[in-house]
Amino acid sequence: MTEYVSTTPGLFPLPDRAKGELSDLKGHQKHDLISGDEGDEIESAYREARAEVLEVQTEAGLDRITEGQLRWDDMLAHPLAVHDAVETHGIVRYYDNNNFYREPVVTGDLEFSGDVASELESASELADDTDLQAVLPGPYSLADLATDDHYGDEAEFLEAIADFLAGEVEAFPEHETLFLLEPSLVESAPDDDLDELASEAIDTVAQATDADVVAHTYWGALEEKVYAHLLDADVDAIGLDFVSEQDQNLYNLQEYGSTDEIALGLADGQNTLVEDPEAIRDRAEWVFEKLPVTDFETVYLTTNTETFYLPYAKYQEKLEVLAEAADLAEVKAA
Repeated sequence: MTEYVSTTPGLFPLPDRAKGELSDLKGHQKHDLISGDEGDEIESAYREARAEVLEVQTEAGLDRITEGQLRWDDMLAHPLAVHDAVETHGIVRYYDNNNFYREPVVTGDLEFSGDVASELESASELADDTDLQAVLPGPYSLADLATDDHYGDEAEFLEAIADFLAGEVEAFPEHETLFLLEPSLVESAPDDDLDELASEAIDTVAQATDADVVAHTYWGALEEKVYAHLLDADVDAIGLDFVSEQDQNLYNLQEYGSTDEIALGLADGQNTLVEDPEAIRDRAEWVFEKLPVTDFETVYLTTNTETFYLPYAKYQEKLEVLAEAADLAEVKAA
């Protein structure tokens, strides 16, 4: 029987109380932040905020619990923005929305950092490792958001990013699932020279963990060739954004098939309108009704994008909707 799993791509909004506190602390410690030293007070504020979002996910009934990525001010660029071999330059628009990040310029070898592993370690102390979900930018998206001023070759840079992320994953505590967020595969699709290499890069990261790996794409649908190559990667599931684009995602599934597991982005991670759990379940059924084969081992029900964009109260409601939708789907499947 198919297992329905409620989860998110992480990157949560800060709790309202923490947002004000951290804004004040960062204003007072601007110099330390530029040099990479957050200080004890900021670290403590993030610890409290992390504990809160972990508790909110648990109370909502989510099947997979993420650390929340609350420190990721640079969004998906974060693992590079805090790296010693990277300089952060000017402010860059994050894809086509109104969020921004500091441009990470790689100036040296991307050796092990451990930044994300330490965050996940803190989360693992508060969450059961059978429920814990790690979140990382996919290697293609991270390379796309960054600038290479060291490796000098696009393919070599992508490979270096993949090796770096794989090294980070190897240091992770026990986790049940790993979500690799790959919006650039949609927004800035690789050309013929890179589309196969992009899948090989995802493969490199996926092989660094024994957890189930989801390559989650969003803000549209993958081009056919990119989707076909992604199926060759050693991932357990591909995540598809059925909020932004239904027809092309459905076509890709019908034409090329799928992995044994699938992640469906069915709740809108950017819209404050809160869906009904029954509507989420019905949307999943609509997808399956259109497919010739629907015996998926696992179906992840998730928001299509990060929930970073939502007011904190709406983010909480979206979690509850996803958890209830997965429960409804399980009951009906039984």
